[in-house]
Amino acid sequence: MSILSNDKVKLNARPKDKFDAIRMAGQLLVDAGHASEGYIAKMLERESTLSTYMGSGLAIPHGTQDSKSLIHSTGLSIVQIPEGVDFGEGEKAYLVIGIAAAGNDHLEILTNVAMICSEDENMEAILKASSPEAMVRIFESGLES
Repeated sequence: MSILSNDKVKLNARPKDKFDAIRMAGQLLVDAGHASEGYIAKMLERESTLSTYMGSGLAIPHGTQDSKSLIHSTGLSIVQIPEGVDFGEGEKAYLVIGIAAAGNDHLEILTNVAMICSEDENMEAILKASSPEAMVRIFESGLES
């Protein structure tokens, strides 16, 4: 099972708030078989104690430390939000990337995702991506390096 695939990408999402956006990202991971349903609650719990907003329009929600047992395999989900969603303190996320990381994959994936999104031209391409395939291509180039 690949970490990221077309079925884990949601384009032009319109979440009502950041928790709705996190639920969308989590549901994609659950539907793809990377995590149990309970993982979404752990992602929401993490967000209520510590924001997963990274800056530059990017949020990377993931579960709490005690949610490892709910993860079946490592996976990423991507929710593209053209109008943005408020992540608190006036910060808007236009891209929400859900992570379910098995074992010790967590930091490596977070680092790779952050590096991909830190490049302005990548972020621009991500926000303009009009198909799941286009989105996956941008990330695959960065995740394989």
